[in-house]
Amino acid sequence: MESGPAIFAAAVFLLFGTALLLWTGARVVHRAPVAEGVRPTVAVPLALLAGTGSLALGVWCLQRF
Repeated sequence: MESGPAIFAAAVFLLFGTALLLWTGARVVHRAPVAEGVRPTVAVPLALLAGTGSLALGVWCLQRF
């Protein structure tokens, strides 16, 4: 019964993390700003950290059930 919400949460975290990492990578390759008004030296590592953190949470949710 509890596996349904865990699978849903894992899917959301994994999709968000993957999309964020792909989007950040595409912006960096095209030398476009990752976040408007923020220096790239700050925005890129924070976006990468958020993306990998989301992926880690997704994997953690999958391991919980």
